[in-house]
Amino acid sequence: MPRRNRPFRYNKQQRAPQTGEPDYLLVGEVLRPHGVRGELSMRVVTEHPERLIKLEQLYLGLDYAPYSIDRIRPHKGKMIVQLAEVESREEADHLRGEQVYIRLEDAVPLEDGEYYLYQIENIAVMTEDGQRLGRLTDYIETGANDVYVITTDDGQELLLPAIPEVIKKVDLHNRVMIVHLLPGLTD
Repeated sequence: MPRRNRPFRYNKQQRAPQTGEPDYLLVGEVLRPHGVRGELSMRVVTEHPERLIKLEQLYLGLDYAPYSIDRIRPHKGKMIVQLAEVESREEADHLRGEQVYIRLEDAVPLEDGEYYLYQIENIAVMTEDGQRLGRLTDYIETGANDVYVITTDDGQELLLPAIPEVIKKVDLHNRVMIVHLLPGLTD
């Protein structure tokens, strides 16, 4: 199953030339200032928010500006972050809405059968009987489960729920996803 991160929201120029992988993974978004001393309230979009507590740096925006972490703590389902470079509420307010990244090398190692969503960008999607459906071009967060957007060869969009009953296999080496089409998914 996928690990949380935005697959198609990173700056593609920031891919490592040897692997084609991005250098950074999205882990959150700055929501607003918290208090008057420059702390930030951050929405977390990772399955492992506890890993952020161990980090020394976060990277903000699509230019991946580095910021040093002074303090970080969980608070009401979010994280409160104090960055060394941000000393006032006004400075914190300028970061509102910025995407928050970590370096890929700081990410939690994946277990067998797991993948980051960026790894399935443009992967070929086939049915169990070998019919080509198209390529995975985006995904939608619905709350209950993600939905993969498949763009067919004729430009149509097909929405597939990212659930085990539908997503049968993801072969990253051969760049193919095998799916089972439940009744009504292609109507």
